[in-house]
Amino acid sequence: MDSAPIPQPFCDVVEASIYNLWEVIHQLSCQLPKRGRRFRVSMFGSARVKEGTPLYEQAVQLAAALSRSGCDIITGGGPGLMEAANQGENLGDPENLTTSFGLPVELPFEEEPNPFVERLYHHKTFFSRLHHFVHLSNAYVVMPGGLGTTLELLIAWQLLQVKHIEGTPLILFGPMWDGLLDWMRASMLEFAPPLIHGRDLQIPKVAQSVDEVIALLAPAREAWEMEAAEGT
Repeated sequence: MDSAPIPQPFCDVVEASIYNLWEVIHQLSCQLPKRGRRFRVSMFGSARVKEGTPLYEQAVQLAAALSRSGCDIITGGGPGLMEAANQGENLGDPENLTTSFGLPVELPFEEEPNPFVERLYHHKTFFSRLHHFVHLSNAYVVMPGGLGTTLELLIAWQLLQVKHIEGTPLILFGPMWDGLLDWMRASMLEFAPPLIHGRDLQIPKVAQSVDEVIALLAPAREAWEMEAAEGT
């Protein structure tokens, strides 16, 4: 027997309630502190990269260098390059002055958070996790990865494009991302009329080494430290 249709007024109430809930979340987010005690770098990357590979070791080296210089490291808390980044934070911080964050999302096939996470925030949806990444981060470093990494990259890029976040470096690590930029130039910028502005493609910076990433992050770190010194 078919169930009775749900009355439209009830559907309208549910829809309005869900929308209002997101508005409450937004208002609460606005009340959170705008800055942490340390400059925080989110490192995105594939969960499939294995320990001992050159890319894994580069992620460890980068996170260790950042932690050694006083930066917190944020990842999705999983395996692969996320684990490498959290491990690097631990190695670069023997006195436990900085923090290794992990923001795992619940998935039916997801493993336990990696053992190098020091502060853990579990999320039930990608939406809340992406929002948390944006709130916590002073910079983004995007290592090679798949769909999840690309989603994180494009969310950060779009928020920078529309100036919902400003002054936050977005750095693409390695030659993998050159193909994405080439495709965007050919398929979006050269479309008639152009689907993006040329300046949109200048938002992310590309780095091929750990030293290049450190150099690209330096201006934002200096600005952050000046604000901290001024007590803002």
